[in-house]
Amino acid sequence: MSLSDPLGDMLTRIRNGQRAMKGSIKSPSSKLRLNVLEALKREGFIRGYEVAEPEKGKPEVTIELKYYQGKGVIEHVSRISKPGRRVYKGVKDLPTVRNGLGVAILSTPSGVLSDNEARDANVGGEVLCKLY
Repeated sequence: MSLSDPLGDMLTRIRNGQRAMKGSIKSPSSKLRLNVLEALKREGFIRGYEVAEPEKGKPEVTIELKYYQGKGVIEHVSRISKPGRRVYKGVKDLPTVRNGLGVAILSTPSGVLSDNEARDANVGGEVLCKLY
């Protein structure tokens, strides 16, 4: 089965897993997905992730979700740049999510970064998603 938006699929799995109060979820793995998960881990939205290859040539990532006082740390997650409409922002136009309480994930020439890291590195790029 071919997915038109693999990153959107992973974000939906995270959203559904948090709503169902799952401890961890599984998703197919790719370089972009792993880079986004690393940014989410740095920002404290997930506890961690682990890559395994149950079948040859089909890597899978197990994502450990994070909760605080019985609620999911991720309240809202949305895809911004989609396959049908890419969204690019310069460093001066980077979005601020919930007055700094949320985070936007960007794909930049310096790698996948959060909006704060991109501002510090003075780079813009494709706004992949935002969450809070």
